[in-house]
Amino acid sequence: MTPKHTYRLQQSTDIDAFDDTPSQPANTEGLIVGTARGGPASSAQLREIRKNALQGVRSRAESTVGSGKLKGKVGVITGVGPESGIGTAAAKLFAREGAKHIYLGDYDDTALPNLKKWLESTYPPTKITILKADAASPPTISTLISQVIEENGHLDFFFANAGVSQIRPRPVSAIDEKEFEEVMRINALGVFVAIKYASEAMKIISPEKGKSVPGGSIILTASIAGLKANAGPIPYSASKAAVVSMAQTAAYDLSGYNIRVNALCPGLIETDMTRGMFTLAEAAGKSDKMGVLNPAHRQGLGSEVAQVALFLASDDSSYVNGQAIPIDGGLSSGVPYAKMKL
Repeated sequence: MTPKHTYRLQQSTDIDAFDDTPSQPANTEGLIVGTARGGPASSAQLREIRKNALQGVRSRAESTVGSGKLKGKVGVITGVGPESGIGTAAAKLFAREGAKHIYLGDYDDTALPNLKKWLESTYPPTKITILKADAASPPTISTLISQVIEENGHLDFFFANAGVSQIRPRPVSAIDEKEFEEVMRINALGVFVAIKYASEAMKIISPEKGKSVPGGSIILTASIAGLKANAGPIPYSASKAAVVSMAQTAAYDLSGYNIRVNALCPGLIETDMTRGMFTLAEAAGKSDKMGVLNPAHRQGLGSEVAQVALFLASDDSSYVNGQAIPIDGGLSSGVPYAKMKL
């Protein structure tokens, strides 16, 4: 029996391949990293603004008071493994907003039982079903969708958030073809499978269970690496570019069915998967340098990406379709640069 190949891949639901910190210390004496229009006059001001902004985001994420944006809706979220990941943040937010039944899946289901227990105790009206699942497996997703329809009569949202990221960027000459195939299988095929089976289920109506009009929202986790170069190695970037393309193409493929397909493109997000990067920055006393290449001058949090996913899953985004939405603090809106200190 031929042994399986192993590749330096990380399971990821949200990491975007951005790394603002150089792998080797750089000589930055005499340089100020910033934006063309500048910012607050002092580093102390920047640090204080950054700290307060992140504190505000974390505080809002801890709120358990919702407004019913997803009341009565049934859906699926994949890639709900890491505690501080986008999938977990979305699960908490969607339950807070009154979703009727949420199916949570991840290839590593270790954390799911505790999450289910917390969600059901905090938001009793929301039913939670958990499962161990390879999101790129057609039989697995097809069976899951059939279960959703059998138990609820309709499907309203599918957040295809599962994926993998390569640990460190490497030159193309160092990447094996099989590794490329595996990254594409998980990140791109997984999204195709989600679109294929979720869209068919969203065409089903169930007036007796509250859905009298076909339709739904399919949300895909892509990355800034799918929009811009120099944001990750070729396999990862190509797979995320494919996700963006599928969001745009599927929106037209499903024309007339009231089914919307959109992609989220996160920038640098602080999660379990990027924790190592932040730990190194903390050890070097450089925590306030993380994310400084974007106008927000900070990293994002999983809950901030989840908020955009909530918007897309809700009826508030009923005319938003076929879009790739950057959630990157403004990084992709300009060209970061280092200006000379005179």
